[in-house]
Amino acid sequence: MSTESKSILLDRRDWLRHAGGGLGGVALAALLGRDGWLNAEAGTSVANPLEARPPHAAPRARAIIYLFMHGGPSHVDTFDPKPVLARLDGEAPPSRYHSLKLQFTDIGKQRLMGSRQTFSRCGQSGIEICDALPRLQRVADELCVIRSLHHDVFNHTPAIWMANTGSALPGRPSLGAWLSYGLGSVADNLPSFVVMHSRPLKPGPGVWGNGFLPASHQGTRISTGAMPIPNLSPPAALRGGNQRAVLDYLRELNGTHAAERHDPELDARIASYELAFRMQGAAPEAVDLGRETAATRDLYGGGFGEQCLVARRLVERGVRCVQIYHGGDNDDWDTHGDNHRGQATRLGEVDRGCAALLADLRARGMLDDTLVVWGGEFGRTPTTEGKDGRDHSPYGYSMWLAGGGVRAGHVHGATDELGFRAVEDAVHLHDLNATILNRFGLDHEKLTWRHEGRDFRLTDVFGNVVNEVLSS
Repeated sequence: MSTESKSILLDRRDWLRHAGGGLGGVALAALLGRDGWLNAEAGTSVANPLEARPPHAAPRARAIIYLFMHGGPSHVDTFDPKPVLARLDGEAPPSRYHSLKLQFTDIGKQRLMGSRQTFSRCGQSGIEICDALPRLQRVADELCVIRSLHHDVFNHTPAIWMANTGSALPGRPSLGAWLSYGLGSVADNLPSFVVMHSRPLKPGPGVWGNGFLPASHQGTRISTGAMPIPNLSPPAALRGGNQRAVLDYLRELNGTHAAERHDPELDARIASYELAFRMQGAAPEAVDLGRETAATRDLYGGGFGEQCLVARRLVERGVRCVQIYHGGDNDDWDTHGDNHRGQATRLGEVDRGCAALLADLRARGMLDDTLVVWGGEFGRTPTTEGKDGRDHSPYGYSMWLAGGGVRAGHVHGATDELGFRAVEDAVHLHDLNATILNRFGLDHEKLTWRHEGRDFRLTDVFGNVVNEVLSS
């Protein structure tokens, strides 16, 4: 065999590499081209930061709708009835409670205040729910109520940071950002993480931000109506096909730049441009409630219920995480005065939407793999503040979960007989977040990001999965 002949022979590895480039490469190019990550002329690819990624284990949930009650619902007025508190209404707390430390509060000088709410045992499970939530009572058997949540952050802003990001300090990624980073997106034309709120939040928008994760994982705020996302529609000069040409040219320039140096922020910016272009058609349709039947719209009602309906439509279309904030600065669940009226008003605003969401998800076969979470940054004290208010209490409060592989018709944990502190099967916020990630097949100890010389995670260096609230 001549030297020239030998030079053109391929060993098995070379043959596979060339065959992959010739055959598999065609398919790869088509897939990348479809999603906008391969520039046909320059031949340069840009990493997709929202590419779908496998979880650590088999997931039970594929989406989450987090209903956040801004300001702190009162657990003793909603899901944690206290007959002893009602009996001792107006009296000083028993001396055995005086040693408890509540920030800015001398328990011995306070007066107990029983709830003005009445409670009923609901469904086959017999879960006790206040009668200000009549519609939610009808779907009680879907709920997993945790009565023993706790942490030690007393003030609103750091507590909302804590509830949303696992840290009382600003600058950390939110739960939705961690899910986006850990699992990517399965929605071609919508964000992985969507946020809705109608009033300003005490901590500001950073509380649902990406923190130190790439910018592509930040939540996208939307609203209902013809323009769900501000500035989404292209200016007149870019309509009629010009916008696609401009984006193609920008992607070519950015792709060349990215090939020379790795820049995650640039990858995120390219991805956001492409997603924004695709959302121009998808987002208005996703929030167009006129496409729903009159019966469905009536089931949800307006206001908060309308947001819940949008959330169902979004997860139906592949959005991973939808977070709805109910209430906001100076108009929320923070009842330092006239607690009974304030809590009743807020409960009336959310009852219909919460119940409709659970019933609708169940009817559509979506509840089994959609996790719904309801709660705020903390609860409220069983003692009075001023004449008839309740102060903050992060030391023992309630939240509920439904769907997504949690135990239905179940109550976990307990506070003491007056509702001051979690005393039975206590669940820290880090435990709750570890459990939420677990439902998505994510190990909270493995989902990390290297930042400032160490690996960070949603649960910091704490947290345990609460297996008792899981269905399997």
